[in-house]
Amino acid sequence: MDSPIVELWKLDDLLVPDIRVEALGQPALDRADRFTNPMDRAEFVAGRLALLNFAASLLDVDPARLVPDYRCPQCGPRQDHGRPGFMLDAGSAPLALSASRASGWVLLAAVVRPTDGLRLGVDLESVDGVGFPGFDDVALTSNEQRFLASVPESEQTRQRARLWARKEAWLKMTGEGLRNNPAELEVLDLPGLRDITDAKLPDRLVAALALG
Repeated sequence: MDSPIVELWKLDDLLVPDIRVEALGQPALDRADRFTNPMDRAEFVAGRLALLNFAASLLDVDPARLVPDYRCPQCGPRQDHGRPGFMLDAGSAPLALSASRASGWVLLAAVVRPTDGLRLGVDLESVDGVGFPGFDDVALTSNEQRFLASVPESEQTRQRARLWARKEAWLKMTGEGLRNNPAELEVLDLPGLRDITDAKLPDRLVAALALG
């Protein structure tokens, strides 16, 4: 049975000297160099290192044996973006992986030795990041907007972020990303999609996981 393993890591604990970033591969190094804000760059690197170490720990191998191989459905393998993965001793590491960063944290998820074709997506969102004017019209279906209006006003911001996390997790799982219009994706009740409530999330963060 494909059972996801989910862990939440604090990025401050992972900020390390740049000498270690070579393990992330050239595509990630090139992307890191494009960040103009040093903290954004540091958090990107820390998140990638977290995923590398997470994968190595699940497989019980030295991280040096893993070669990053991010695959984009449109661009192909060995990208600086797309679905994360690793090569292990010249073969694909037996992992389905996903990761998401928000507010100084990184959420990591994996299925070890997944069944063929299994896809995984997770998303971590700040409750405070989705309340701008017009968000509901561009991000939520009409049914989701009705649901949001039905909950107490004090809960609407959190529920809005929860819905957005579910959309992002689902679109990561399918590989479509935001090329698909999120306002046309109904996530109130999709099989394989759930809120993450067992990772001891900090206050003002919500998360979701999609598996299919």
